[in-house]
Amino acid sequence: MAQEIKARKDMDPQWQWRLDDIFPTEEAYDQAYQRARQAIEAVRGWQGRVKDDPRQAIRDENDLSLLLDRLGAYALMHKDEDSGDPVRQARAARFQALAVAADSAAAFLRPELLALPEKDLQALRDDPDFADFSEAVRVLLLQKPHTLPAEQEQLLAAAGDVLDAPREIFSMFNDVDLPLPQVTGEDGNKVQLTHGNYGVMIRSRNRAVRQEAFEAMMGTFRKFGATLTAAYSGAVKGAVFKARAHHYASARQASLAPLEIPESVYDSLLSAVEDALPALTEYLNIRKEKLGVEELHLYDLYVPIISDFDMKMTFPEAFELVCRGLAPLGEEYIAKLREGYRGGWIDVYENKAKRSGAYSWGCYGVHPFVLLNHTDDLGGAMTLAHELGHSMHTYYSNRAQPFAKANYSLFVAEVASTCNEVLLMRHLMKEHADDPRAAAFLCNQLLEEFRTTVFRQTMFAAFEKEAHALYERGEALTDEALSKMYCALNEKYYGGGCVIDPLIDAEWMRIPHFYRNFYVYQYATGFSAAVAIATRILNEGESAVKDYKKFLSAGCSVPPIQALRLAGVDMENPDTVRSALRVFADTVADLKKLV
Repeated sequence: MAQEIKARKDMDPQWQWRLDDIFPTEEAYDQAYQRARQAIEAVRGWQGRVKDDPRQAIRDENDLSLLLDRLGAYALMHKDEDSGDPVRQARAARFQALAVAADSAAAFLRPELLALPEKDLQALRDDPDFADFSEAVRVLLLQKPHTLPAEQEQLLAAAGDVLDAPREIFSMFNDVDLPLPQVTGEDGNKVQLTHGNYGVMIRSRNRAVRQEAFEAMMGTFRKFGATLTAAYSGAVKGAVFKARAHHYASARQASLAPLEIPESVYDSLLSAVEDALPALTEYLNIRKEKLGVEELHLYDLYVPIISDFDMKMTFPEAFELVCRGLAPLGEEYIAKLREGYRGGWIDVYENKAKRSGAYSWGCYGVHPFVLLNHTDDLGGAMTLAHELGHSMHTYYSNRAQPFAKANYSLFVAEVASTCNEVLLMRHLMKEHADDPRAAAFLCNQLLEEFRTTVFRQTMFAAFEKEAHALYERGEALTDEALSKMYCALNEKYYGGGCVIDPLIDAEWMRIPHFYRNFYVYQYATGFSAAVAIATRILNEGESAVKDYKKFLSAGCSVPPIQALRLAGVDMENPDTVRSALRVFADTVADLKKLV
């Protein structure tokens, strides 16, 4: 008999987050919503007269953003608890409409500010009484060549709902409407395939289980190739449209330039990882030999290759393991984690229509939140460590910075999370150093972190670059073209040691991060930075932790590349990525000896 996923109301509230820490009642939410509508009108009232008092205009817009930050976190996380609930859907849609109205109402602000004499903007930037907004004004000056007249910016802002539609369409399809079939579970009985248990089944030691799960998941997405191609091509077209409207050379430049990330950082990542593919092939050959298969398939890549060792743990046990692994970060850090464990930060288990995957989110002035679909294994513990890294980055940034400087950039967003993973893995390797089976198992786990975070995400980054370039050259984004491109990249990365199963050509259709333009490469750069930071922390101790907390506390008070330098990492130096990849190659050699 198939196992049924419980409804939200039937879950133990002990393991659910407490969104009433944001708004204690629905009435409080509605009151804040009305205040936001009034704040929109207050901002709109500055149109045509920003020059009269630019400081107050900026402050009013900041107050509106602070309200929207809280409203959005509540409405969208509430929907993620149960995406099939029409009440939650309606609240989220109502908020999104409000956000579009706010963007439209404030669209004049940047053009009118940039119309001021440059010396006036420089005076704003340098005014000590306006220090909360100094970085925003500095970045504004950098964006002058890419800012349109107020009427055009308002028109683009008003189109925000339309341009975001592909992401919303994918989200609803993936989280609610995707008709995944039943498959055969470990016990031979049928079980409903879900996003949550797919991650477990693809790691099954029973090859038939993981093959059936793989083929069922990819085969289901393959059936909807035309629909999902239309959704993704809409996202690409929207990104290119906005880039061209703002006078960028490409969608990639439009994504990287506002963060002050040189495109050379992206390209050097692709180059460094492609140079390291022989080490990946060597790892795949070890995997093939240990699994004892004639051919290694893509559905064989996730199962641990040490067959007589496993790490099963409940969520409380996983949390305690994470605390031990992150102990080098200091007592204050661990105490805050324990506060989160007890204090309703974390939504732990999968329930019916809950958003798939995991994330950390929240709003300024309230503790961070973590959404999980926890599994009782090492993978679940690593995901917990990862998301808590995001949460602690948010905690330190919000504590140290005013709202206008607290929201750290996407480029550094994966560093703290991945640093936690690296520290946890190093702890486990030390804790089990005297057990050859455990040492081999953990080497395998570390290599998998590299493979999935550096190699796999870089492959995704290559796909994104090629997909956007295809459209920018005037060529059609078809299911055939995109799937052929994705299959070729799998051949390039994995073909040296693995059979490229035909259904892999549909995998790109199930990657939600493709709906956030040029985001995925930052997992790989972030992992490389995290390896460097974790190494410093373990080797140098308190002084390195102090530098790391400076980075965590920086928010967007400095550009992201400069923020990383606070922790002793230079991402403009290609050796940062290459040194991380040398760790991968060394670990492959260690695993070869152990097995």
